[in-house]
Formats: sequence, C-alpha cells, structure tokens
Amino acid sequence: MASLLRRAGSPSHPPQSPGQAGSRLAAAAGSASGAASILGSWQVCHNVCLGLVAMLAVLGITVSGMPLAFLTTVALPIWWIAVALLALTSYLYLSRRCISRGLIVLNAGLIIAGAPWLQSRLAVAWGMGGTVVVAGVYLLIADRRVKRCHTGGSS
Repeated sequence: MASLLRRAGSPSHPPQSPGQAGSRLAAAAGSASGAASILGSWQVCHNVCLGLVAMLAVLGITVSGMPLAFLTTVALPIWWIAVALLALTSYLYLSRRCISRGLIVLNAGLIIAGAPWLQSRLAVAWGMGGTVVVAGVYLLIADRRVKRCHTGGSS
C-alpha cells in the first residue's frame, strides 16, 4: 500500500487533478467543434444572403428571392481579378519564397473549380479543382511536418 502511495506522487506518475482532466476534455471538445465547423463551410454564400435579408428586415425592407443575384453578372471580372492575384502571389513565391507553396496550389485549385466557362461541366471543374485543392492541402501538411521535425518542437 505504501509503495502505491509513493508511486502515485512520484514525478513519473504525477497525480491528475480534476481540473487537468476537465481542461483536456474542454480542449478535445473545442477541437471537435472546430473540425465539425468545416462541414458547414459550404453554406457561406447562403449565410451571407440570409444575413443581408435579416439586416434589411430589421430596417423594415422585405426581400424575397436572392438579394445578391446581381453578383452573377460580375462573376467573370471577379474571377479574372482572382487569376491576377494568383499570378502576383506566384511571382512573389518564385522571386522571394515568402509565401507557402501549399496555399498557392490550394488557391489555384479553388480558381479552377470556380472557372466561369466550366460551369456547364460542373463535375469536371470541381473534379479538376478539387484534385488540385487536395494536393495543396497535402503540401501544407507536409510543410508543417518538415518544420516540426527541424525545430524539434510542436508549433
């Protein structure tokens, strides 16, 4: 019995207080909540529209339909701006290496998936863009693992 009491207080087996267990549970719940929030990210545009409708309703303006439908007419210029910004960030990456290549690949995949002239073949656009996005995520994870291995810590 005495050896059990000594071992429970030893540095190799520190006693766990209820606060530590609760803290770990809260951290795990927070991580699970953050991971689950990704599942609803596809609704961003819909939520922006609903927010606009709600804000206008507070002001006494009733809107039915899609209040941001006018953005479909400017989709092509906005897409070209995205392509120009991707070209600029790619240039910065090639000249200075100051931007993550994984993020550039990920952004390229999103731009491919959103190409306006491929909307008649949506499955093809999403397939090509999604493949590039997955490659970008893989590069981000690989870069992070290499950095952790070289620094020896967890950042």
